[in-house]
Amino acid sequence: MCDGDDILPGADWRDRFQGEMITRESSSLEVSRLLFDHPPAWISRLMAVRNRVVSVFGLRTVEMAAGAAAGGFPVLSSTPDRTVLGFDDRHLDFRIVVDLKDKDSRQLVSVTTIVRRRNLFGRLYLFAVGPFHRRIVPATMRPFCANVRLVSIGTE
Repeated sequence: MCDGDDILPGADWRDRFQGEMITRESSSLEVSRLLFDHPPAWISRLMAVRNRVVSVFGLRTVEMAAGAAAGGFPVLSSTPDRTVLGFDDRHLDFRIVVDLKDKDSRQLVSVTTIVRRRNLFGRLYLFAVGPFHRRIVPATMRPFCANVRLVSIGTE
């Protein structure tokens, strides 16, 4: 699936969760919108708090809503098998990669988060949000995926 080097050169943090789609979808973009446009209520509330806090520091906010993005994350590229979302900010750049693959009559989805921390604030930010991130990603997948699991995590 996604190793990240071709997606965000210089990335120094990544993780990947994988699950089996409960209902088959036609493309990675459809899966991206399904996952990120319909977060559990507690995630929407947490994102609202996050947006209030980061706006004080002049960082970009994310609106968890449908539109020209998926869950407020701009779509950077999309093919039937892979959609890349994300943006660059002062403290870090990130990409969310949604890969869709057919395997043994199952449709597997992988959600990879790739981060390039730009400065000390980016490192501190990721340290603070990391524990939430590891709960948010699988929670967004579980309503639509079975057997959701952490496949890899790493820093460089």
